[in-house]
Amino acid sequence: MALHPVVARVTDRIVARSAQTRAAYLDLIGRARHEGLDRPKLSCGNLAHGFAAAGEDKLAIRAGKAMNIGIVTAFNDMLSAHQPYGRYPEQIKLFAREVGATAQVAGGVPAMCDG
Repeated sequence: MALHPVVARVTDRIVARSAQTRAAYLDLIGRARHEGLDRPKLSCGNLAHGFAAAGEDKLAIRAGKAMNIGIVTAFNDMLSAHQPYGRYPEQIKLFAREVGATAQVAGGVPAMCDG
């Protein structure tokens, strides 16, 4: 199925407009991969909070030797009655473990029940 021409044009513009900043970001990520992590710079409270609910990934995150993928959601998808993305974080975590990485979810908006 072909991409709608309007969507294709918008996508092309986004790719072109973000090429320089994306290249800089990818360079930063590449350097970080080779330089390693420096989690000891975080305060104890922030460090502990960062992996408090990490379950079986806690030791790997604490060791700081594996890439940790952040799953950021800006939609109340996990707590929605319909839960359209409810299973994806766990699937991503499983796939991450298969390649020696970890993954954590950071919700971008409060749940509806949070007021």
